[in-house]
Amino acid sequence: MYRFAFIALLFLASSLAQAAEPVATVRVAFDRHGVTATEAHGFADKATGRRVSAGDPVRVASISKLVTAIGVMRLVEAGKLDLDADAGELLGFPLRNPAFPDTPITLRLLMSHRSSLTDAAGYWQTPLGGRVRDLLDDPRAWDNEHAPGTYFRYTNLNFPLVAQAMERATGERFDRLMDRLVLQPLGIEGCFNWASCSDATVARAVVLYRDTGEPANDDLHGARPDCPVVAAEDGSCDLARWRAGENGALFSPQGGLRISANGLARIGRMLLGGGELEGVRVLSPESIQALATPLWQYAPGQGLTYEEDTSDLGDGFFCRYGMAMQTLATPVDGCRDDPFGDGVARVGHSGSAYGLQSGLWLDLESGSGVAWFVTGMPGERLGGRSAFSAAEEALAR
Repeated sequence: MYRFAFIALLFLASSLAQAAEPVATVRVAFDRHGVTATEAHGFADKATGRRVSAGDPVRVASISKLVTAIGVMRLVEAGKLDLDADAGELLGFPLRNPAFPDTPITLRLLMSHRSSLTDAAGYWQTPLGGRVRDLLDDPRAWDNEHAPGTYFRYTNLNFPLVAQAMERATGERFDRLMDRLVLQPLGIEGCFNWASCSDATVARAVVLYRDTGEPANDDLHGARPDCPVVAAEDGSCDLARWRAGENGALFSPQGGLRISANGLARIGRMLLGGGELEGVRVLSPESIQALATPLWQYAPGQGLTYEEDTSDLGDGFFCRYGMAMQTLATPVDGCRDDPFGDGVARVGHSGSAYGLQSGLWLDLESGSGVAWFVTGMPGERLGGRSAFSAAEEALAR
């Protein structure tokens, strides 16, 4: 009975969103002790008829930022990074808004989207052998009206710079570093941009589809991509060309994590457990509190409540944000950030790209959480009573 009610909700959500039926929908609910419910419907790969499961890796889009931030906090705890140091010192080159040259930009500002950077000059297109630093020479990369620390603008470019600081502090390639710091300790099979995933994990990739039905990303046919990163300008793809601290965009820290819904649930359980999962401590409770505590709350004139880099420009989606952790259900006029509809201030992160919508949300007080993703969605979050889509609201239920 429950299964049929769940499917009916998805059909309703799809109808409300004025889009085709989702291709795949996965939802995993959990608490501190384990998984409490799992639902998986649809196809990981329509061409082969392979059904989706909660163990299949999917590109979860911006939830990657939260996982990257967990890696940052591990390095902070180890004394290798300082959240409040001038990020230019961590990067090895000056990082200053030309309009505000005397105002330092820190990792804390980068991770809370208050750096005064924008996505208008690009953020992921830097090829193998290229430098993210060169993007910063483009005037469009900067908000010249708001000084660092004074304005919230959700900006993907912040996180390649964060990843670049991580690489320079450790000398390790970002994807391998994240495997060591976060994924391996939590027993998660996942990777940033496929290079460090096993063949078996690659073979289970969830294909991302647009709402029009065509594949949009990770249509791998069971094989590794020819190049897991943006190829060099000459078309080559020799990862031996990687150099620490030159191109933090290479492994897509802002959106390129491939992880299953079960894997997201393990991350959620670790966060609910005060930084510990099944006897393995990943973070201190204080680090989790630092990530989750809002550093910005919406007020008129103090920030944007939507992501400029997408076609989804509806107001009221972002209203409270910490360091790569969003807080939902903000009781402020103009905020529509409660897909659950119950007023509970859950924390976590959403994702939206290539027809996928995803979420990892935690009720820290009750000790419960949910991870979901749905593929085959339109670029806009349509049909819901909140700024989230009707399909996501059905999954939040």
